[in-house]
Amino acid sequence: MRDAVTSLIRNYDSTGRYLDRDALDTLKSYFASGTARVQAAAIINANAATIVKQAGSQLFEEIPELIRPGGNAYTTRRYAACLRDMDYYLRYASYALVAGSMDVLDERVLQGLRETYNSLGVPIGPTVVGIQIMKGIVKDQIEAAGIIDSSFIDQPFDYMTRDLSEQDV
Repeated sequence: MRDAVTSLIRNYDSTGRYLDRDALDTLKSYFASGTARVQAAAIINANAATIVKQAGSQLFEEIPELIRPGGNAYTTRRYAACLRDMDYYLRYASYALVAGSMDVLDERVLQGLRETYNSLGVPIGPTVVGIQIMKGIVKDQIEAAGIIDSSFIDQPFDYMTRDLSEQDV
């Protein structure tokens, strides 16, 4: 797992180049948002159970057929598995926020996920909706905590949904 700094340095090192203006600007941006990233991760950590529960409720309100007989979240076991997966996505999104890099999502979440979900008959569409709902809840909490620019919150959530959506074509 790499963070934004090690990924940048690795790319420049592999080509034998010194850090140029673009690289230095990227580093400045990463470090400038560092405190906000750590604060966001702390807020997610402190409120993870509530975020997942609220997102699950909203997801099942928007797509009620998931919890009806025959739906993928019907039965207590499947419902719990859905919330467990949402918690998993939220936790790894917090790691990616702190790292400023999506590498952890590729390595730990997205590789093989499509195949796993297909083999289990889990629909990707509602997963994407749930991840976006969590993003909205997290952004609301971050802004309520006084972090003015919360645009960096979008990155890991959008990265996961974009990857899942592209694979669902």
